[in-house]
Amino acid sequence: DVQLQASGGGLVQPGGSLRLTCTVSGFPIGDHSMYYLRQAPGKEAEWVAAIDKGGHVSYPEYTKGRFTISRDTANNIVFLQMNGLKPDDTAVYQCCTSFQGVRGRGTQVTVSS
Repeated sequence: DVQLQASGGGLVQPGGSLRLTCTVSGFPIGDHSMYYLRQAPGKEAEWVAAIDKGGHVSYPEYTKGRFTISRDTANNIVFLQMNGLKPDDTAVYQCCTSFQGVRGRGTQVTVSS
């Protein structure tokens, strides 16, 4: 049974930081690409960070330098460290995998003063 459970969202002020944790079960994350998507109300989903099975990371321009994706293959966990958060980062964040195209339940991130 494949499960991806994201946690760590919340309310943070502009300029603040949050770390999301994605706990994975059902397959080894080291054998597949993992990525985070986000979706804000009224907008299409967009990717914010990815890590492939070789451990190589990639980011779109709008998160590069602020977000860092990493993984703990021993415990099957994927992290997303988010720094310098902006109101435009407000969205529901989902942990996803290339394994069977599974997306986990999202966690809300709200950036507001």
